Amino acid sequence: MSDRRREKLLPIERWPTAQEAAASRWFSPVQVGPVRAATRTWVPAMVPWRATGEGFVTDAVVGWYERFARGRPGVIVIEATGIRDVPSGPLLRAGHDRFVEGLSRLTRAVREASGGHTKLFVQLIDFLAIKRRPTREAFLGRFLTLTPRLRQALGAPLDAPDAAVRERLLSLTEAALLQVLDAREADALRFGQRERVTDTHLPHIAGLPQVLPGLFADAARRCVAAGFDGIELHYAHAYTMASFLSARNTRSDGWGGPREQRVRLPLDVFAAVRSAVPAHVAVGCRFLADEIIEGGSGVDDAAYFATRFARAGMDFVSLSRGGKFEDAKQPKVGQAAYPYTGPSGHECMPTTKLPAPGPFGRNLPAVAHITKTLRSEGLATPVVACGGIASFWQAEAVLEAGEADLVASARQSLADPDWFEKVRQGRGDEVRRCLFTNYCEGLDQSHEVVTCHLWDRLKGQPDDATVPRTTDGRRLVAPPWS
Repeated sequence: MSDRRREKLLPIERWPTAQEAAASRWFSPVQVGPVRAATRTWVPAMVPWRATGEGFVTDAVVGWYERFARGRPGVIVIEATGIRDVPSGPLLRAGHDRFVEGLSRLTRAVREASGGHTKLFVQLIDFLAIKRRPTREAFLGRFLTLTPRLRQALGAPLDAPDAAVRERLLSLTEAALLQVLDAREADALRFGQRERVTDTHLPHIAGLPQVLPGLFADAARRCVAAGFDGIELHYAHAYTMASFLSARNTRSDGWGGPREQRVRLPLDVFAAVRSAVPAHVAVGCRFLADEIIEGGSGVDDAAYFATRFARAGMDFVSLSRGGKFEDAKQPKVGQAAYPYTGPSGHECMPTTKLPAPGPFGRNLPAVAHITKTLRSEGLATPVVACGGIASFWQAEAVLEAGEADLVASARQSLADPDWFEKVRQGRGDEVRRCLFTNYCEGLDQSHEVVTCHLWDRLKGQPDDATVPRTTDGRRLVAPPWS
C-alpha cells in the first residue's frame, strides 16, 4: 500500500491481543429477539450480482457467502432478495416456492463453513419500476405521452396528429423543450422514467398498502422454510418501503403526509411477517438514520420510527444512511439512475475523499441519538450500527458508550472476510485493510460481479490455479487465510 493511501486510513496504533478480544464487548454474545448471536459482529447485506437472471442461487452465490462465513461473524445478512416473482436481473428472489431449494443450499453452506457459529438473516426488498435513460429522439418520438396539457403548452391543437406533435417537439431547442415539459416529463427525459410511491393515479401504486404485507409475509415464510434464522425488512435507501417512510411521501390517502401515516405500511408489513413466521425467527428492519436529501426525513424522524418499530415488537433495527434517487447523478444514455452517486449516496458509502470525519463512523452520531431515544423510552431493542467501521477499537468504543448493541462492517469485511477471526485470535496485524476507494461500489453501479481489487494484488496464493474467476480474470472469492 502506498504511503499516501495509508495516511488516509483510520489510524490503528495496535491491534488487540487475543485476551483483549476475548474480554471485549464486540466478541461477546447478544440476544437479537429469539436468536442468540455468538458475537456482536455483523456483515450487512451487500449485492454481489452472482444470482442467475431468474433470481436463483448459483455456485458463485454460495461461494460468496461461504467465504464470509469462514470468518465466523456473529450474523451475516444475505443480500437484498426480491419478494415478487418478477424479472429483476441477477438478484436473489424469494417470490415463489421454486426458489426455496437454492436458498436452502445457501443456508446449509453458511452453517457448515462457520461451524454453526454464524446466524444467517435474509434481507427482503420491494422496488418499483425504473427505466433506462432514453435518447432524446426515442423519448420525444415514442415514449412521451402526448397529454392535453402538453399539447396546450406546445400550442398544438388537441386534435393534431401525434406524428406532427412529436415532430414539433423534436425540433425544439433544449431550452424551449424544458418550457413545455412538466417536471416529471423533464425528469424522465434526463434520468429515465421512474415510478414513485406518490403515483397514486396508477392503480398498482395506489394498491401497494393492500398488496405488500402479503408479499413480504409469503417471501418470509419461504425463507424460514429454507433455514434462515432471521428476516431483515429492507426499509432503507431508494426503494419502496423507504419511500413510504420518507418525508417526501405526500400521498393524501392516509399512507403519506404526517410521519404517523408514513409509518403505517412499514408497521403493517412487519405485523404480517411476524405473524407468518415462527417465534424462533428474528424479524427486524434496516432503515435510514438520515435521508440526506432536501425535504427528506432526518434523525428526529428516524428516532420516531425506531420507537414505533420497537414498540411494535421488532427484534432489531439496523441503521444506514442516504442512498437516494432524488440527488443521484444523471446517468448516461442507455443506463439507469443509480441512487449512490449523489451527496446522499456518498454519505451511504463514503470514501476517503470526503472531509472530516471522512468515511469512518460518519453515521455514528445519528445512530447514537436514535439509540438514546429508544433507551429513554424504556425500549431495549438491539440497534445495529454501521458506516465505515474499520477497526476493533472503533467498534468497541461504540459498544462501550452504549451507542449501539451490534456493529456491522461491509466494505472491510469484503476486503478481508477473515478479519473478525484474525482480530479474535490476536492476529490483527494480518488484517487486509479496506482502502475505502469504492472499487466495489463501481462494479455494483455497472451491475458487474462485485469483487475487491485487493484480492487480485496478492499473487502466489495456494488456490491461484483453481479459484473461480470472473470472465475478465478477477478472483470471485477472497484469498485463503490459514
